[in-house]
Amino acid sequence: MNNQQMMELTTVEAGIFDNLVEQVTKSGSIDQNLYVEYDVKRGLRDSNGNGVLTGLTEISDVCGTINVNGRKIPVDGELYYQGYNVEELVRGMRGERFAFEETAYLLLFGTLPSKKQLEDFIRILTDLEELSGSFIRDVIMKATSANLMNSLMKSILSLYSYDENPDDISVSNVLRQSLQLIAKMPLLSVYAYQAYKHSKLDETLIIKKPKKGSSIAENLLYMMREDGQYTELEAKVLDICLVLHAEHGGGNNSTFTTHVITSTGTDTYSTIAASIASLKGPKHGGANLKVQRMFADIKENCHNWEDKDEICAYLEKILDKEAFDRAGLIYGMGHAVYTNSDPRAVILKKFARSLSEEKGMQREFALYEMVEREAGRLIMEKRQMFKPVCANVDFYSGFVYTMLGIPEELFTPMFATARISGWCAHRLEELVNAGKIIRPAYKYVGHHSSYQNIEDRQ
Repeated sequence: MNNQQMMELTTVEAGIFDNLVEQVTKSGSIDQNLYVEYDVKRGLRDSNGNGVLTGLTEISDVCGTINVNGRKIPVDGELYYQGYNVEELVRGMRGERFAFEETAYLLLFGTLPSKKQLEDFIRILTDLEELSGSFIRDVIMKATSANLMNSLMKSILSLYSYDENPDDISVSNVLRQSLQLIAKMPLLSVYAYQAYKHSKLDETLIIKKPKKGSSIAENLLYMMREDGQYTELEAKVLDICLVLHAEHGGGNNSTFTTHVITSTGTDTYSTIAASIASLKGPKHGGANLKVQRMFADIKENCHNWEDKDEICAYLEKILDKEAFDRAGLIYGMGHAVYTNSDPRAVILKKFARSLSEEKGMQREFALYEMVEREAGRLIMEKRQMFKPVCANVDFYSGFVYTMLGIPEELFTPMFATARISGWCAHRLEELVNAGKIIRPAYKYVGHHSSYQNIEDRQ
């Protein structure tokens, strides 16, 4: 019930609704001790926080520990796409303009493309990227949303109606749909933002068609900027951001969602919309926004950004739930798998340093570096943890997006624009292997009651 509807309730009706809220809260509460009694893997994780094995994949591997005599020992994190170490991939792609396109090819087809294969792949994506004027007018421009992830879901679901064969889940048809979605996501994201600014903020509507021959990263910057200008470094950094966000194993929430929904036999558009819904959550794709807002709070409350003692004192306040959002969390620190380091954060930090030098934002970068270094130590001390706490990819990605002039509303859509390549690869993998419908079990811990007639209930 929205605020307007609440305002329209009478005092009596509002009281009834409050009682219903209390009733559903009480009814839904489960004794937390039962999770231990029945050894329930909450969040599909065991008591040590390790993910419960639910499937097999060849698309990517996330490594944060090694097994030594039956014990898991923390090591520097590694991420593999189809067997290739991402750090090595990025090093090899630094001189290229189409790093994300090459990564998407690798994820979908399992091998790095030859020069000719990459050229053909880019040609197909270019042919599929445009959106019709009627789609922009009838779907994107209408009922705009401040949260662009909802706009993306609406657009993705609407594409179903523009597809002559939307329910065909053969590999060939799903591959066609996947390539279309990878190509169109940049436009869906940027146009949704432009439509929102126009309808809600009364700003001039700017809808630019992507430039032929440009990379997805270049076109994102071109379409979202009024003057369409960008530097070579800006395009390269955004290209690498897309590469790093393209995939992260089958167990992350949105990719697992892709597998679960695909296993039902439903269409591609419904599947990807569900994955976007998952990524929208602040515990998943929206985390870098929290990091940016935390740093804005730190800058506002710390007079000297170079004073380690002052910064540490404020970080302790955050951990003690006395500052920022009082959740006791230093956002961007820690990861479910990585301990010593998150390879994506390590790579992104190097590009953030270069970009900060071009933008004259070295002071801000130094603050991020200090918080990263001191926060890991303070979290271990405060929480009495014995394994390292590292910065994750969200720690630097929001800072990079800010330096690129990307508005906060587009932070998570940029994530989705990259991750859709991984989602589509996992959807195809699920379909090729023709697995059973994914149906985990829930233990019933309620009570059984005999039906009572109306008079007894009254």
